[in-house]
Amino acid sequence: MSNSEWNDAEANVLPEKIEKMEERDEIPKDTKRKRIVVVGLGMVGISFIEKLMKFDVKRREYDVMVIGEEPHLAYNRVGLTSFFQHRQVENLYLNPASWYASMPEGSLSYHLNTLVTSIDTEKKTVETSKGDIVPYDVLVLATGSDALLPKHTPGHDAKGVFVYRTIDDLQKLIEFSATKTGGVGAVVGGGLLGLEAAKAMMDLEQFKKVKLIERNRWVLSRQLDGDAGSMVVEQVTALGLDVLLSKRVGKISTDEGNNVTGVTFEDGEKMDCSCICFAIGIKARDEVARKSGIKCADRGGGIVINPDMSTSAPDVYAVGECASWENQTFGLIAPGIEMADILAFNLTQAKAHAPRSFKSPDLSTKLKLLGVEVASFGDFFADRDGPKDSPMKRHGAKKEGGRDTNDRVKGLTEGPPPSPVKALTYKDPFQQVYKKYLFTMDGKYLLGGMMIGDTKDYVKLVPMVKNRKPLDVPPSEFILGASKGEDDGDDLEDDTQICSCHNVLKGDVTKAVKDGTCKSIGDVKSCTKAGTGCGGCMPLVQTIFNKTMASMGQEVKNHLCPHFEYSRADLFNIIYVKKLQSFGEIMEQCGKDPTSLGCEACKPTVGSIIASLYNKHIMDEGRMGLQETNDRFLANIQRNGTFSVVPRVSGGEITANKLIVIGTVAKKYDLYCKITGGQRIDMFGAKKHDLPKIWQELIDGGMESGHAYAKSLRTVKSCVGTSWCRFGIGDSVGMAVRLEERYKSIRSPHKIKGGVSGCVRECAEAQNKDFGLIATEKGFNVFVGGNGGAKPRHSELLAKDVPPDFVVAILDRYLSFYIRTADKLQRTARWIENLPGGIKYLREVILEDKLGIAADLEQQMEDLVGSFFCEWTEVLKSPEKMKLFSQFGNTDEEVETVELVEDRSQHRPAMWPKGVVTEDFKGKNGAV
Repeated sequence: MSNSEWNDAEANVLPEKIEKMEERDEIPKDTKRKRIVVVGLGMVGISFIEKLMKFDVKRREYDVMVIGEEPHLAYNRVGLTSFFQHRQVENLYLNPASWYASMPEGSLSYHLNTLVTSIDTEKKTVETSKGDIVPYDVLVLATGSDALLPKHTPGHDAKGVFVYRTIDDLQKLIEFSATKTGGVGAVVGGGLLGLEAAKAMMDLEQFKKVKLIERNRWVLSRQLDGDAGSMVVEQVTALGLDVLLSKRVGKISTDEGNNVTGVTFEDGEKMDCSCICFAIGIKARDEVARKSGIKCADRGGGIVINPDMSTSAPDVYAVGECASWENQTFGLIAPGIEMADILAFNLTQAKAHAPRSFKSPDLSTKLKLLGVEVASFGDFFADRDGPKDSPMKRHGAKKEGGRDTNDRVKGLTEGPPPSPVKALTYKDPFQQVYKKYLFTMDGKYLLGGMMIGDTKDYVKLVPMVKNRKPLDVPPSEFILGASKGEDDGDDLEDDTQICSCHNVLKGDVTKAVKDGTCKSIGDVKSCTKAGTGCGGCMPLVQTIFNKTMASMGQEVKNHLCPHFEYSRADLFNIIYVKKLQSFGEIMEQCGKDPTSLGCEACKPTVGSIIASLYNKHIMDEGRMGLQETNDRFLANIQRNGTFSVVPRVSGGEITANKLIVIGTVAKKYDLYCKITGGQRIDMFGAKKHDLPKIWQELIDGGMESGHAYAKSLRTVKSCVGTSWCRFGIGDSVGMAVRLEERYKSIRSPHKIKGGVSGCVRECAEAQNKDFGLIATEKGFNVFVGGNGGAKPRHSELLAKDVPPDFVVAILDRYLSFYIRTADKLQRTARWIENLPGGIKYLREVILEDKLGIAADLEQQMEDLVGSFFCEWTEVLKSPEKMKLFSQFGNTDEEVETVELVEDRSQHRPAMWPKGVVTEDFKGKNGAV
C-alpha cells in the first residue's frame, strides 16, 4: 500500500487481504460504472490500476481500459539488466497475463502496441494510431519518459548509438553487439541509469572493454557527494569498468558506412569504440498532451499537475515521469508510485474522506550497482544546499539559511550564516565503506544521509527522517552501533519500509508468508512487489522470508463457574456450533448437572452469549430471568431506585427537533439531565412505571433505545472532523454515525465504547476506547483495546492507513472475535492483554486470517446487524411485557416513594446517611 508514517506496534493492511472482504450494503454502488482510460502500461500505470481496483472492490464504480504503446505487458523497467541473463520478457512482467484475465468481467481491458495520438478534452475521447476513438469519463496519462539523445552532437544518428530505456532498446543492443565482438563499448552518463547500462554491456560479454564517460568529477553526483562518489569509482574500477571523469563528448566519429568508430571529447582527446549507449537523463513524454492543449511545462517539459494529479483539462490526470509538479519531473519510480496511490485513493475513498495531496516526494534510493551497495535517503544534500524543510520549523520561528527570521529582520545577518546542519561521517578505505548522516544543529533530528558499502541500516533510518521524531539516542550511536553483522530484520518493526520502489513494509512480507499466500521467495515478489523494482532490497527480503515463523499458540482453561467446565469462549463456540438457544438446552448439553438452574455467574453470561448470537429480545420468556436488573427493565437503575433513560444519539449528532423532544420529556417527568462523556443526554430520576410512557414519547420523536443499560455498544464519540473543523482531514462524524448505527444493540462480554477523530489532534480521544479511529491522509488508523475505568489502558494500533471503505470489515472481525473469545465481563483491554501474543496475534487473526475464520466473523456480524430492533419499541408492543413496569401488581394506583432535593436547579435524590445508625430500636413501639 501507500507509504506510511507509523508509530510503534503498527500494522499495515494488505490490499490483497482487503479485497477479499465482502461487499457491504452500507456502501452505495453505482449501477452505471464510469470508464477510466489509462494511457501507458508502464510501472506507474499498472501501479495505479492495481491500487484503483483494490480500493474500488466494494463500490465497483469504475471500469478500466489501459492502452500501452509497447507490445509487452507492464514490466520491471528498473530491473532491465537481468534481461541479459534470461532473455525472456515474461520474466520481467510485473503481473502475468493470467492476472489481467482474473479481474472481474468488464473491469479491466488492455490494448498493446497501440499509440494514443490525440486527446479531445471537450468530447472526452482519445484517438489511437489505429484510428480508434475511445471515450472516457476519467483519463489518466502515464506516458512516462524517453531517454535523452543529444541530437546536437555530430554522429548521434550513427549505427552503434543506443539509449538504455526499454526492452526494445536492449534487444537492439544485443543484436548489434553480436556483430562487434571484441570491440570497446562506451556508456555516456555516470548516474544510476549509466551504471546500470554499463553493467548491462559488461554482462553481454561481447566487448573486450567497457568504458563509462561522466562529465562530473565523480559518479552518481545526484545522490552522492565527492567522497562517496569517488569511493564508488574506485570500487567499479576494481570490477573491470574503466571510468573517465570530467569528460564531455564533443562528437561521435564514424566510418564511411556511418558506423561508430570512436568519440572526440570537448578537450580534444579521442577514444576508440564501436558502440555507444547514452544514459544522460530522460525527457517527459508530454507530446500528446501538449498537442491536445493540456498545459505543459515550458522548461524541462512535463504535463503540469496540481497536488491532486489533475491537469488543466477537466477529468484528466497525469502520474509518473510524464508529470511536472512545481516545475519538477521525477525519474525515480517511488514518486510515481506515490502519485498513483494518491490518485487511486482520491477517485475512490475521498467520497468519505479528505482527498490526499502530493507533497515533496521522498527521493531516497537503495541500489546495488555493479556489485556496490549504494544508498541515499532523506535530505541527503542538506549540508551542501541547506535543509529543505527542517523539523525545527514546527517548534519555533522559521529558519532561513540557519538564521532565525527575527534575526534577519533585525539586521543581524552580517557575515556568512552558520551551517544549518551538522554531519557525522565515517570512512573506511580498507573495507570500502562510507557513511555520512546529517543532523540538525542540536543533534535531535536526523535529516538524511548517504551510505556506500554497508547499507543495512537504510531501512531503519528512512522512517526516522520521514516521521520527524526527536532521536532518543545520541548521533554517535548511528556509527558506533552500525557494525552488528548481517541484518536479519528481527529488530525491525512491521511498519518499516524494506522496498522503497513499491513501498513494501516488513509486515507486508511476514503477513503474506504467515497466511500461506506466499510459499517461496518468488511468491513474495509476485504478491507484495518487493524486489520487483530495483532489486536492492532482495537480501533483506530473503532474510525476512527465511526468518518468518509461525506464531505461538496457548491453551488456557478458565471455567465459567461450578456448573460449567468450560470458559466463556469455549461455551460460546459450543452454543454457536450446536445452535443452542435456551438456557435449558445449554445446561443439558454443556452443564455438569443437566437439571441445574445455574447461578448468578453463569446465567448472565449465558444470556449475553445468546443475545450476542441471536439478538432476541432479552425480556422474552426464558431469557429475562438470566439478565441483571438493568437489562430486565431496559434502563440503568440508580441509587434511589429510579432509572435513567438514554436515547441513542449516534456520533453525538442530534437535530434541534430531537433536542426539543428530550427537553419536553425531561420537563414533563421532572428528570435530571446531564450530557454524558459519550456525547449524548442522560435523563435521571425516571420511575419504573413511567418508563414506557417516556419511551413512547421519545420514540414518537424519532429516537430509540441507546442501550445504556446493556453490555453492548454505548457510544461512538466523534469530533466534528471535515464537517466543520478547519484541521479535519476525515469525516469523523459520518464515520462515527455509521459505526454506531452498525453496532448498536449487539451484546458483548462487556460494554464497548468507540471514538473517531478527524485528525491527529485527537479531540474524540479515540485512543482510550475499545475501538478508535484517527483520520490520516490515507484513511484511518484503527486502534483497539483501550479503556478508562479503574485500570486505564491506552489502546494499541491494529491497522494503519485503512481506506474508509474497509474500516467496517476490520472492526466486524475484531468485535466478532472479541465476542467469541473474551471471558465473562472482560473488557477489550484485558482481553488483548491475555491473548497469546497480544496485539501481534490479534493482527494475525484479524488482518491475516491466521485461523481461517475471517469470513465467518464478518458473516456473524452481518447477521447480527441485520437483526436489529429497538428494545423499547418491542416492549410497548407487548401487553405482557408492559405489565412488568406497573408499580403494583394488583392496582394501577401510584405512590410517590422517592425523596428528592433541588440542586443546581434540578432535582436529584437526597443524600444517603453518612454514618451508621447507632440507636437500638429493639423493643420500641413501631407506631409513628
